[in-house]
Amino acid sequence: MNPAAPAQTAAPAAPAASSGAPARPGPRRVRTEVPGPRSRELGERRSEYVSAAVSPAFPVFIASADDSVLTDVDGNEFIDFGSGIGVTTLGHGNAGATAAAVDQIDRFTHTLFGVTPYEGYVEVSRRLALATPGDFPKKSMLGSTGAEAIENAIKIARAHTRRNGIAVVDHAYHGRTNLTLGLNFKATPYAIGAGPRPGEIYRTANSYPFHDGLNGSDAARRAIAYLEKTAGAENLACLVIEPIQGEGGVILPAEGFLPALQEWCRAHGIVVIADEIQTGLGRTGRMFASEHFGFVPDLVATAKAIASGIPLSAVTGRAEIMDSMSPGGLSGTFSGNPVACAAALSVLDQLEAPGTLERAAEVGDRIGTGLRALQARYPVIGDVRGLGALHGIELVTPAGDPDPSAYRALSRLALERGLILLPGGSDGHVLRMLPAITVSDALIDEALAILGEALEVHAGS
Repeated sequence: MNPAAPAQTAAPAAPAASSGAPARPGPRRVRTEVPGPRSRELGERRSEYVSAAVSPAFPVFIASADDSVLTDVDGNEFIDFGSGIGVTTLGHGNAGATAAAVDQIDRFTHTLFGVTPYEGYVEVSRRLALATPGDFPKKSMLGSTGAEAIENAIKIARAHTRRNGIAVVDHAYHGRTNLTLGLNFKATPYAIGAGPRPGEIYRTANSYPFHDGLNGSDAARRAIAYLEKTAGAENLACLVIEPIQGEGGVILPAEGFLPALQEWCRAHGIVVIADEIQTGLGRTGRMFASEHFGFVPDLVATAKAIASGIPLSAVTGRAEIMDSMSPGGLSGTFSGNPVACAAALSVLDQLEAPGTLERAAEVGDRIGTGLRALQARYPVIGDVRGLGALHGIELVTPAGDPDPSAYRALSRLALERGLILLPGGSDGHVLRMLPAITVSDALIDEALAILGEALEVHAGS
């Protein structure tokens, strides 16, 4: 089981580049072909009984997990640099969250806060009011999923402003429900064939320093000018934005971009909604990624890591905005489930424990050092970027164009050697890393060595 609160001392940085691929520390983890025979059997059953639209990225079926290692039904081990797309930030099998959830299960599993309330919901809301950016009175509503949080945040913003327009930026990803399909930058695979997408959504350019070369002020002026022309500030209820885009390709905006957007929104009565579903709750080395940029949103959407794998989400923000809906206008049958609330309180305790966020920053330093060493050897890596346990490498052709084929090849080569890596980028050309912040230095080094092997094989192919 993973210890309740991670605290590790810093170790030397990952080995710098020399000649050839880095040496592989640790054991060979994959003992069969990938997928193995049992995973292939389950894959055939999945094809028969599970919608083809529910399509796993990797063909291995997991039997157990511990901290940062997954074991499949064939006995193969995989270092997990996906964390369920950022959910198990404190590692698989987190002892504190599991114990809290089991204790709550023994007492009761459900009443619905909107019928007969319970303390856990109130306490999670109180803790989020203290943890989220901004020194002003805050309230929360709890839900079950990230997309649910985004939809509720927009509903609240519209009720508060009595406006309809929603502003989003290029390369955004916000979910797979009907409204969020309209917010996403990519149509495929999320929205194709699903009918008309919602209206009153206005898209503008994000800050993308690797491609646009703009400083934060100039990038913000460009984005604002386009919104003023295409939407009109007076028509916008809200701006929905990820402080760091995850699915979009681990895009960190230029310094000053987010505060400039915030200032413009405040001047025009537009509610600023930060989608911290992937970036929040310690992943980047701060409790929320907004803190890295001096960004203070009006509303913050959280989910993923908040309950260590038990479904829970939240919208937290300015009390006067959160009270804009009529009584009974927010919630759902499973919103703020008491078991999830109990796990969330343990997660928040662990994240606030001394050394936890510092460890997340150390993880980022070690991964970043290793990735930059690989970049110096392999021209396919056009850019390395990230903070804490959220990093990405942008893969490019010799001409500098996006190279999604490189991601497909490298992810397959890494999987065959025991490492899970995620895709990112609007062209599927960014290799994304989201390890647990509890991951050991030894596993980081092993993962970087596996990636180095994959890059060496790819370069020679």
